[in-house]
Amino acid sequence: MNSLLNLQPQIVWDYFSQICTIPHPSGHESKLIDYILTIVAENNLEHKQDDVGNLYIKKPPTKGFYNKKTVALQAHLDMVPQKSTTSSHNFHTDKIETFVKDGWVTANETTLGADNGIGLAACLAVMTSNNIDHGPLEFLFTVNEEAGMTGAHNLNPKFLDADILLNTDSEQEGDIFVGCAGGSDCKININIERESIENNTLKFIELSLSKLKGGHSGANINDNRGNAIQLLNDFLLNNIDLFNGRIVDIKGGSLRNAIPRESSVYLGYSEEHAQLLFDCINTFRDALKLQLSQDDQEFEIHLEERPKVKSVLTKESQIKLLNLINAYPNGVQKMSSKFDGVVESSLNLGVIHSTESNIELLFLIRSLNESGIRRIKSNLSSISKLASVDAMFSGDYPGWDPDPKSKIAKIFNDTYFEIYQKEPKLMVIHAGLECGLFKKPYPNLDMISFGPTIKNPHSPGEKVEIKSVELFWQQLTAILKRIPEKL
Repeated sequence: MNSLLNLQPQIVWDYFSQICTIPHPSGHESKLIDYILTIVAENNLEHKQDDVGNLYIKKPPTKGFYNKKTVALQAHLDMVPQKSTTSSHNFHTDKIETFVKDGWVTANETTLGADNGIGLAACLAVMTSNNIDHGPLEFLFTVNEEAGMTGAHNLNPKFLDADILLNTDSEQEGDIFVGCAGGSDCKININIERESIENNTLKFIELSLSKLKGGHSGANINDNRGNAIQLLNDFLLNNIDLFNGRIVDIKGGSLRNAIPRESSVYLGYSEEHAQLLFDCINTFRDALKLQLSQDDQEFEIHLEERPKVKSVLTKESQIKLLNLINAYPNGVQKMSSKFDGVVESSLNLGVIHSTESNIELLFLIRSLNESGIRRIKSNLSSISKLASVDAMFSGDYPGWDPDPKSKIAKIFNDTYFEIYQKEPKLMVIHAGLECGLFKKPYPNLDMISFGPTIKNPHSPGEKVEIKSVELFWQQLTAILKRIPEKL
């Protein structure tokens, strides 16, 4: 942890180091809010908090900048809690263990929280600095962005007075984001039946696939990363009848907005088919080595003996489950015709878990336009209806349509060129930014999103490039000086 304190800009890394010591997974941001409020009190800043927990802080302009337009700096408070299968980390009590490696900061077998902790740290640095020129500033720190955008969904239209909003939740230095995908959650409930097998000769194991790369279900959806739920289902669909396999329980993933890194099945099999089962697993392992990208080559397949059970899924329920998962679309559905290399529509099967009578699948749908979301919803609904299964949609959030007349986008572009003698890339991101939701209560708010380079967000491989944090800070402070005056 202390190694972060030697990095530049020191004030940003000091705050990020402190943020890493405070548990703040989605829905549990109160300790981090308390920490920020102590900073607010020490600096005698005006603040307020709404009913859902969003925090607003106001800082007066510096000398000579009184007539500038008001700028809101924005970050979300929560982080995605993901860890490796071998980690004992508790995201509700333990600090994030960070270390520096090859020019990057990363964490010990957990997500780092650079998404959006570095942006938050930069906001706090601006908030407490007395050597940065700026006009009137507002700071908006939202809650539960990663698990439903609760803060942004419930933002009061009278909370902000800003003319311009700078969102710090982007993950590629040198890109300026002026649009993002909208999204929707889908929950599919598959009713299952079980049958008694008390007088059987089956043996039982748990077969698990783990240590895939995973990642952000928007930013990494086009990176050819394996989905553990789908891969294990493909094995079962094609092999389970060969060794007379019977499913007891199946599970995988933990978040609908993360590509699942692990999945497992509690499985019964006929002892006379044991060698065939092991042969199928070895073939599966060899096939994955050829099929998966270099990012996923550290995958592991484990077998563990499990005790006998009294019931398993009926053959009919087992066939229905495996074929449904196989039939549902997953991954990239369409590339954008307007933005080169950008995904237009996708969905991610992020979670599967079972009870005695039900198996639940959780998807997150994303698209740059509403028609793409409607099309994927229609696909999921149609497949579900054919199997007499319920597909329920919730948590819809709008995309952020690019504004070709954005003045702050031009200011960023001109500032970036002045500093580096090159232009940034004007981009839209295939991920959900809160900017799309901010447009509803604040339709005239001029917004951009930018940030440092963060790789593998939403996974234990998350890391932030040290040099890019310095560039991000340079850009942020330079833009604040160039904010135009009020008309």
